[in-house]
Amino acid sequence: MADHQEASVTLPSDPASVSAARRYVSEVLTDWGLPGETETADTIRLIVSELATNAVQHTFGLSPTFTVDVRLERDEWLCIGVTDSHPRRPQRLPAAVQQDNGRGMVIIRWLIGECGGRLHVDPTPEGGKTVWIAMPWSAAETEPSQ
Repeated sequence: MADHQEASVTLPSDPASVSAARRYVSEVLTDWGLPGETETADTIRLIVSELATNAVQHTFGLSPTFTVDVRLERDEWLCIGVTDSHPRRPQRLPAAVQQDNGRGMVIIRWLIGECGGRLHVDPTPEGGKTVWIAMPWSAAETEPSQ
């Protein structure tokens, strides 16, 4: 396998694009050897859903599209980034507000922490941001394959 594999898709900032992003990442990872019916695959789909939902909901129409990047670096780290053109960074909302929404980043941080991964936000040159998650690929590979 190559030292570095990557794939990317740009989708309209529309609620229907959340499932499209999830499906795209799932298909890429299946092509790279991660069985679709594993706990890790479910976790990744949930993380992609949360990141894509944030890109659609919290850009207030100021980002007409968002891009999902998937990278596998040296068979060691799986990195997934969601880029939008809105400068506002993800924020933790007060508990009173979180009852209806705003738990996405809390969920993502917990899921990533469970597998020894990390999350960071990078500004883009165009004034937007990319929310990156990185998790050890070994966490995905240690599950029994089908």
